[in-house]
This record gives sequence, structure tokens and C-alpha cells, in this order.
Amino acid sequence: MQSVVQQRVSAPQIDVDRTPLGATYTGSSVMFLVWAPKVRTLDVHIVSPVERVIRAERAGDGYYIAMDPDLRPGARYFYRLNGGAERPDPASRSQPEGVHGPSEVIEPPAPLASWRAPALRDYIIYEVHIGAFTPEGTFNAAIRELDRLQELGITAIELMPVAQFPGTRNWGYDGVYPFAAAQCYGGRSALMRLVEACHIRGIAVALDVVYNHLGPEGNYLAEFGPYFTARYHTPWGDAINFDGPESDHVRRYFIENALYWVRDCGIDCLRVDAVHAIMDRSATPFLQELAGAVHAYARESGRNIYVIGESDLNDARLSRPVQDGGYGLDAQWSDDFHHCLHALLTGERSGYYADFGAIEQFAAALQHGWTYSGQYSPFRRRRFGNFPSGLTVQQFVVCSQNHDQVGNRMNGERLSQLVEWEKAKLAAAAVLLSPFTPLLWMGEEYAEPAPFLYFISHSDPALQRAVREGRRAEFREFHAEGEPPDPQSEETFARSKLRTSLAREGRHARMHAFYSELIRVRNLLSPMRPQRAADLRVQTDVTRRIVHFEAGDDRGAYRVVLNFDSVAHGFADPGAGWRQLFDSADPQWSESLWNTGERSELIAQPYSCIVLARFENPPADRT
Repeated sequence: MQSVVQQRVSAPQIDVDRTPLGATYTGSSVMFLVWAPKVRTLDVHIVSPVERVIRAERAGDGYYIAMDPDLRPGARYFYRLNGGAERPDPASRSQPEGVHGPSEVIEPPAPLASWRAPALRDYIIYEVHIGAFTPEGTFNAAIRELDRLQELGITAIELMPVAQFPGTRNWGYDGVYPFAAAQCYGGRSALMRLVEACHIRGIAVALDVVYNHLGPEGNYLAEFGPYFTARYHTPWGDAINFDGPESDHVRRYFIENALYWVRDCGIDCLRVDAVHAIMDRSATPFLQELAGAVHAYARESGRNIYVIGESDLNDARLSRPVQDGGYGLDAQWSDDFHHCLHALLTGERSGYYADFGAIEQFAAALQHGWTYSGQYSPFRRRRFGNFPSGLTVQQFVVCSQNHDQVGNRMNGERLSQLVEWEKAKLAAAAVLLSPFTPLLWMGEEYAEPAPFLYFISHSDPALQRAVREGRRAEFREFHAEGEPPDPQSEETFARSKLRTSLAREGRHARMHAFYSELIRVRNLLSPMRPQRAADLRVQTDVTRRIVHFEAGDDRGAYRVVLNFDSVAHGFADPGAGWRQLFDSADPQWSESLWNTGERSELIAQPYSCIVLARFENPPADRT
């Protein structure tokens, strides 16, 4: 065993609260800080470029510190616990040899150019899995798609989790090093190149962060301290300790992680995964503290930075201001909106779709932001949700498909594989012309035919078997038949990769043009969008399966008509000053040739959308 080098800095000289977790290169030395209250002794084992061991000193509250004045970026190290097991740094910024290998000291990030992201009201989100987005599956390769997305009208891309996970293919929710951008994608420097390329084009970057669990392989946190608690059970095992003894330090770890992404890496928005699985009964919930810390930095830096929760709770408290008894998140997902649309268009009623399928439910989602606000849920067998009074329309993120709703199907079918062409277009119109914050799933804008399947690359055979068995059990609930694709197979991952060149070909190019036009119309109508869903005037014709909604102010008004019926229906012309801006049945992007001759009434063709508008001061360019 190597000799232990005497620590060069005594604990009293270090302000633990102000020193970043992990390894920090100061320009002249490297400082290490780790919270490890379970450990009696902790050494820093430098494995390269020159092997040596440095004894870390206790710094109070379970923290250990060490400093090496001779170390530089590129050095690799482990923490040696109690003179035995060697583990990567829980706050590692880089894991070049994977989740079991040494951590790497990296340079402090170069500051990105100053910029201010779009306001949340102007977000049109495009969700991306970096590994499946391009053939190379890297941050650098994703940059070449940005011009197309900018031209399409996308104002924010949302990256599925990029924290270091085991192997080279994973959805990202098995990440175990929350501060380390995955090496297979290119690491932090490549991530920052992608962020900068987005900002140059006026596109914000949202990042999916996972604070409800860590993955199983390479997860050594429990050896350092009480990061987890057995008081609550989650689908992934013990919950993260956000409200038990020593939870202040656990909270610090995750809040510091959030600030690292927005401060050091230029991320503009955090999408917090499955907040309903964050178990926390404290008087000041972790989510409130997280949002407060991010918003404080946003004010300090003069940037627009948002925190959005993915939730299936239909709980308005998540998005209400703290002074009104809420948690202060900027927005949250509306699963109900997706489920209503999907059930209406596909006819599926298995699993949670059993709660949906009536057109009145979709109208309720449009009117309020979600459908269930205290009513009985047959699927859950209990009353569900609360009423989202007071929330603004931008606080609901809606979609017709996303990575969960596609990838958690046994065969990963996208909506365009499940329904006819006109229904797929109707779904897009419902999302993009709604008053809410719309999210598109990568490839939907040109009807990508490739599935999005569930894939992993664990090295532990027992974990591989567990994932396979879990997928089988999940699909039994949806009465799916057959064998799910093998998540561990490289072929499963390869089948999930996009072919974005299709966006310029045939029917795919028509769908791409259709989405571009929808976004143009949305932007044209945007000044008249209401602030609150309650101000949207929604009407439903149950017999004819039509929903139409209207909004306006002193600048004008607009009406959107959505026909979910298999037959055409006429409706009265609204009168002088109104004009038809958009019809999804227009032959330029339709695969059906409807009769579009002159008529005294407006006709909503089967599964179509019509937009009418009246402008007090017409825009200069409405072509």
C-alpha cells in the first residue's frame, strides 16, 4: 500500500458551506470535499498521473476535505473508505472509465456567452434522447439538427437525463453520478458546446434531472452516508432521504447539483423527473427549497431559468407560489391532456387509459389544464387530483406523445404508427394550438417510423434479468401479448435511432411542413392567448364529437375547432371580420382529397382542425 501523504490544509481554514462538493481545480491546486458521515477514515487515492494517497481530514458534520497543490485537470482518483473499498466521487464531474472506474478532475467550465432564454410562455419544447437522436448519438452530432429545429419554430430542447449511467446505452434514469455528463455522449465539454450552439440560435436548453432515485449499478452513495431511507418504499427501492436525520446534507447534494447544471453548464430549465416519487413530509419540502435556490440564482444572474415538475398527481400546489401555500415550481406536466387525446384517437382503454375516452374529458383538460380535479378515478379506485385554480396556461406542459408514452409501450410505437394520418395531424393541432406549453417528442414532427424502445447496457447479469422480468410484468397490466424486445440487446437500441433525413422526403416532408405551419399559426395567435385556462371559452358537441375553444382581447379573437368524429360536420360562419387561417384538411399536407369548393357553411372534415381569427389590427404578414 502506498504511503499516506500528510494533508496540507487544516480543516478550520476551509469553509465547508462555501466549498463545492467534489474535486475543484482552483488554478493552482485541487480541493476535494465529500460528505461521508458513515466513514471512519477517508483517503484520496490518486491513480494517475502519479499514484499516491492523500489522507483527508474531518471538517465537521461528516464532511472530509483534502488538497493537493501538485494536481491538475486530467488526474484520476478514487476515495478509499476505511482503508479498504475504493469508490468514485459521489460528486464526480467526469467518469471516463464508467460508473465503477476512477473519477476525473476537470477544468472549471469556461463561461458561456451572456444570453437570456425565452420566457416560459414562449416555450415550444422538443424532447430529445441524445443517444437515439443521431446515428453517432453524441452532443456534438446533435448540433447539426439545430438549424432544422430553429426553422421549425422550436424554442427549447429538453434533453433526457445525461448523468453518467452504466454502459453506453440507457434512457438515463439509471444515472448514478448526477454531476457527470455521460462519457458516451461526449462529457461536459461537448454538452456545453451543444448548449452554446442552442443559445446562438435562440433555443433554450432544458435538462431532465432525476432526484427521486439513483440507478442500481455503480450506486455507492449508501456507503458514504444516509442518502437513502427505508422509511419509504419506491419502485426503485429505498427512497432518497429528504426529510429524515441528516437530510439537510442530502438536500445540499441535490440542490448543488441543480445549481451546477444551470450555473456552470448554462442549462435554462430543469425538468424534475417524477416528483410524485419524491417522499418528503417536511414543513419546507425539498421541491420548494430546490425551486427557491434556482430562482434565487436566476434573479442574481438576470437569466430566465425555470423548474418544471413531471407529476401524475394533478396537484396544483406544485405550481402555486410559496406565499399561496405552494411549492413554487414554474410548471408541471399534464398527463391527463395526453391520456385524453390518446384514448380518443386510438380507442385504447387498458391500464390508465381506462379513465379516459370521453370527449367531455378532453374539453375539461382544455378548460382547466387537467381532467381529474377530485373526481373518482376507476383506474386508481379513488378520488384523484385537485382543482388548479389560479394557475396560468404556461404552467401546464402538454403533449400527444413523449418518451414515456411511446417507450413504455411494449413495442415502442409512436402515435403515427397507431392511428391514421389525419388523426396524427389532429393530435398535433390539439397540442400546438392549445393555450398550454407544448412539448413535441423527437421525430413526431415528420412522422418518424422508428420505434422508441426501452434499452439498457448493464454489466450485471442479475440486473439484466430483473429488468427483463420487470418489463414483462408491466405489460401484463396493459394486456399486451408477446415478448417485449430485449432491453439489453444492442439491436433494440439501434432500432430506436431516428432517421432525420426523412424530414425532407415524401409524406414525412408533408408532415414536417404541417408542424411548421401549426407553429406559425400558434405564434400568430399567441398575443391573444389567455393568461389562465379559465379565460378560454370551451364548448363541446358530444353527439358530433367536436370541441371548439375561443379566446381573445382588444387585439382580436380566434377560434379553434377540433373534429374527433369520423364524418364531416358543418358549422356556421362566425360572420364579418373573421377569416379561416388554417385547415388541417388542406390538400397540401393531407393524404385525403376533401371537397373544398365554395359553401355557405364551414366544414370540419373527419379528424380535422380549423382555425378562425379576427384581428382588430391585422398583422402585416399573415401569409
